[in-house]
Amino acid sequence: MRFLKDINLPIILSSLLLLSIGIIVLLSSSLTLASQQLFATALGFIIFLLLSHSDYRALTHIIYPTYLITLLLLIVVFVVGIETRGSVRWIPLGFFNIQPSELAKPVLILLLADFWSKHLPNWKNISLSVGIILPALFLIFKQPDLGTTLTITAIFLGMLLITRISFKKVVLLGFLFTITMPLIWLNLQDYQKQRVFNFLSPNSDPLGTGYNIIQSTIAVGSGQVFGRGLGSGTQSRLQFLPEFRTDFIFAAISEELGLVGALVILSLYGYLIFYLLKVSKETGNSFGYLIIYGVVTMILFQVFVNIGMNVGILPITGITLPLVSYGGSSLLATLICLGLSASVANMSRKLT
Repeated sequence: MRFLKDINLPIILSSLLLLSIGIIVLLSSSLTLASQQLFATALGFIIFLLLSHSDYRALTHIIYPTYLITLLLLIVVFVVGIETRGSVRWIPLGFFNIQPSELAKPVLILLLADFWSKHLPNWKNISLSVGIILPALFLIFKQPDLGTTLTITAIFLGMLLITRISFKKVVLLGFLFTITMPLIWLNLQDYQKQRVFNFLSPNSDPLGTGYNIIQSTIAVGSGQVFGRGLGSGTQSRLQFLPEFRTDFIFAAISEELGLVGALVILSLYGYLIFYLLKVSKETGNSFGYLIIYGVVTMILFQVFVNIGMNVGILPITGITLPLVSYGGSSLLATLICLGLSASVANMSRKLT
């Protein structure tokens, strides 16, 4: 009975509904992929329940060893990893593949939460925090995985702002980031640079480099209010829309379920984020407070960028839609983060 009492219904229900939408879309196109996603969901929820019923504060002793293991896995990727569409991100483990860059997200959230709960945001500590996460960022960027690199950068900046850093430091950090943009641009792969050009002028090459953005916006618009019906989307089912199970699943859902389906997804994310922010106000522990904001930043950034590129207002970066897009490692990483959030909520409730 105590186990059932500690189950966090707001997180579980919103997560299950988002997962269900993604799995239903997968099931209507591929039984194999839907089965794989169901397996990852079952495994993810076991981890979620274990984390949610544990004391997150006890994890401080294993954060740095876990981070070292993550760095090791990111190095192993370059040795035994399999290449897919020009990127080496996955380690094959028999009947499934693991993507260490995705699993690095919850590890780095814990790492930064632990660091900033013990240090003030002065220049020395800001530099030290950058130095701590830089090895992971570099290894992920070199895979290359720009989407995850941007997500982790967003998590770092979001959590830094929560430390009550002074406005002068924020302005100076923004200036430093701006002047490093040319260096970042020079180190991008050719196809990554092309994605920016595609975003700026997709119609300059509608059958080539601008194809993905054009087909995605067509899919979103053609769904209108109520959609074409599940499994009846012409853009996705006739293979006009690329990656409609991963990067462009929002466009596929909008085409088949219309504006109503898109609003349901946005409402579920809004409810989940609102609940997490409510939890952050109730916790009196800075470590837990920072964990929540790290998770909120991750979800908000991924949702904003994924939907933004689906509707044509942002360049394509290969960022998945949390809990909805196909991908076992991404799903596990998100459920781990939500499990940590549920643990913070449970501990806060027990202390009040």
